[in-house]
Amino acid sequence: MLQTFDMFYFLCGMKIKKAEYVGSFVTEEKCPQGAVPEYAFIGRSNVGKSSLINYLSSKKDLAKVSNTPGKTQTLNFYRINDAWHIVDLPGYGYARIAKSKREEWDRFIRYYLTHRKPLVSLFVLIDSRISPQKLDLEFIEWLGSKGIPFSIIFTKVDKPKSPEIIGNINAFLKILKEEWEELPPVFRTSSSYNIGREEILSYIDHCNNHIVA
Repeated sequence: MLQTFDMFYFLCGMKIKKAEYVGSFVTEEKCPQGAVPEYAFIGRSNVGKSSLINYLSSKKDLAKVSNTPGKTQTLNFYRINDAWHIVDLPGYGYARIAKSKREEWDRFIRYYLTHRKPLVSLFVLIDSRISPQKLDLEFIEWLGSKGIPFSIIFTKVDKPKSPEIIGNINAFLKILKEEWEELPPVFRTSSSYNIGREEILSYIDHCNNHIVA
């Protein structure tokens, strides 16, 4: 797993010149083939995943934003700069769908994460406005047990100096430190207040430059 970096140490100013929708897929086998690096995004329903993808790509309508939990029901691929993919995964947790469908999604997501060779890293989105949630912590524990490289993105940090937001983030990381010798890279973002974009893109650029063929 990639170590935690001082994010401002390797800011390189990646420029997004092209971002386009590739397609939506319901099985890993039908996803684009080849060795194009992939960075997947996942989080509990309504965590702001689509808004973050649009923010990172500088395209307001690249990923469809919805207030309806569970809207993403496929693996949605977006090609960036003709060089790497953003993969929008179905959210986990609460969604207004049948239990059987949620279980199907769960198997689908876990298969993708454990079998997808082009996957470089997973970004796990956590809502900074709420206290640590058991579901998020359990999912991260599962990622660790499977050795899946991941980073954490705290979303909706619209008031970065808010005692509540700072407290929620610190509480979440404190719980992780009880089990993890070393934490994964951590980012804080707000698409409304332009927080975190350069750090995430620079991290992806850093990963792309250190992929071993």
